Formats: sequence, C-alpha cells, structure tokens
Amino acid sequence: MTSQTTRTNLFGITFPKGRVRRLLPALLTLVALVLILLICGTLQPRIWSQIGFTLIFSPIVALAIASMAQMVMMSIGDIDLGVGFFVGMVTTIAATLLRDTPVFGALALIGSVLAYAALGAIVQLRGVPSLIATLGASFIWLGIGMVILPVPGGTAPGWLSAYVFWTPPFGIPVPLVTMAVATAITWWMMQRSGLGVRFRTLGSNPAALARAGGSLVVTRMLAYGVVGCLGVAAGLALTGEIGGGDVNAVPGYTLTTVAAVILGGGMFTGGRAVAWGTLAGAVTLGLLTVLLTLLNLSSNLQPAVQGGIVIAVLAGRLLVERVAR
Repeated sequence: MTSQTTRTNLFGITFPKGRVRRLLPALLTLVALVLILLICGTLQPRIWSQIGFTLIFSPIVALAIASMAQMVMMSIGDIDLGVGFFVGMVTTIAATLLRDTPVFGALALIGSVLAYAALGAIVQLRGVPSLIATLGASFIWLGIGMVILPVPGGTAPGWLSAYVFWTPPFGIPVPLVTMAVATAITWWMMQRSGLGVRFRTLGSNPAALARAGGSLVVTRMLAYGVVGCLGVAAGLALTGEIGGGDVNAVPGYTLTTVAAVILGGGMFTGGRAVAWGTLAGAVTLGLLTVLLTLLNLSSNLQPAVQGGIVIAVLAGRLLVERVAR
C-alpha cells in the first residue's frame, strides 16, 4: 500500500506521489535557471558582484510579482489577459498621481484593486469566461493609462526611488530581497492560509466549496482582488525600475506570466499554486534575455530562441511528470 502512494527515488527522500508530481516540474525549471545563470556568469564574470546581480535582476522583479498574480488567477482556473496593461496603468498612476497627490494616488490604486474584484464578480455571476472579461478589461486599463499619461514620462515617487537604490545589509541586492519577500508572502497565503485553500478549491472543485458553505462569488472576488494587489505591487516595482510611467511598458507580460506559472508547476485547470516554482519560472524567462544578449544574438531571433527553450523545458516537464506517475 505504501509503495503505491509514495516514491523514494527523489534524491533518496520519500515523498507522497502527488507531491512528487508537483515538485519535479518546478525543480526542473530551477535547474534550468541555475544553468542559465552559470552560463551568464561564465560569459560575463562581473555578474557575480552585487552590482551585477542588481543589474540583471532589477528588470525581473516586476515580472516575478506579476507572475505571482497570474499564479493566483490560474489557481482558481482563470487566466488574466490584461495583467500587462494593468501593470502599465499602475506605473502611470504611480509616476503622476501618487507622486504629486499621494492621497489621491493611493485612492486610485485602491480603486484599481476594487475594480479587479468587481471583475471577478462579473465572471462568476454572469458566467463570462475569464479570457473575455480580462481581455475586455485590458482595454480599460490601457485607456485609463493613456488618459493619465499619454506618452511615457512622469517621475517615480521619491520613496520608491530611494528603495530601488537602497543597499540592504550584507550586500544583498535589493531585487533579490523584493522577490524573496513577495514570494514568501504569496506562498504563505496560498499554502498556509484558509484563503489559499478556498482559492485552490474553487479552481479544482467548486462544488465542494459550495457544499462546505463557501460563497463562490465572494471567493472569486477575493481572488481577483489579490491579483489586483499583486498587480499594483508589480506596477510600483516597474515604476521604480524605469523611473517613470508607461502604460505600454510591458504588454508582453500577459503570455510571459502564463509561461512562468506553467514552468513553475502550475496548471491551466486550476487547483495548484507553486509560488517558488513560479518565481523560478519568471527568473528563468528573464535570464534568457540576458543570456541571449550576452551571446550577441540578433534581437530578431531572440523571441524564437526563447520560445524554443521554453518548449524544451515544458517537454522535459511532461516527461518528468510521466516518470513520477
């Protein structure tokens, strides 16, 4: 009986069979991350310095937090096609309203989160597919961002710029601190809190959640609200990175965040949330750009090579999951 429910061939440690299937894809992505980082360090040894780590990881912070938002969304079985423009809209608010009128800017960000929660209610109550709802919302985020800041510009608030240039104790790069804290908080919420259990149950077995007395509408609204909060955090991180606002700064986040979640062990069908795996997926995708740049690969070929590497990692995940069954 024990042999059917556990495995002992993962580094000599016994894990439940289901846990093996959850861990191995993320571990595979983590291995790919380390390999890419080692190659980058071989090509450019200066990467191993504090400044080097700060330079290569700073552009990845916003992507990592946005990927956490997409992970929460996918844990309930939905996909957010508007996360890129939402993050961009937040940068326009942060670089203008939040800088000039902090109270009004904060209220605007809170309103953005509430709008996301309302979107969740629409999806649940009206039966609108999340793909359609979030795609439609993306045009709203884009329009609001264009009204606030028609062209890239503005300036990041002073406290945000100060954080970006802050030097943590022991010479730890700020981007690593930010990503570690964001991942730890998201992991705790999704794996250790009752809220995370409700999210994952909504994604895997909504009927069971309803039978247990949980409200599907409230749960989906809370999930969308959490996605909005993480989107705001990603937007603030991006504002600090680029020093201003631009609603069109990261439209590619939509598909990149989905890829990061899948690389990290997530599923399109919901019910699973692997925060550290999602972080590994986001960092891996971010480091791919650094690697291809160091290899002097033409920018026209970089998307094709990135896609090929992602497909190879996903193929390895499928193979690993079959072995783990």
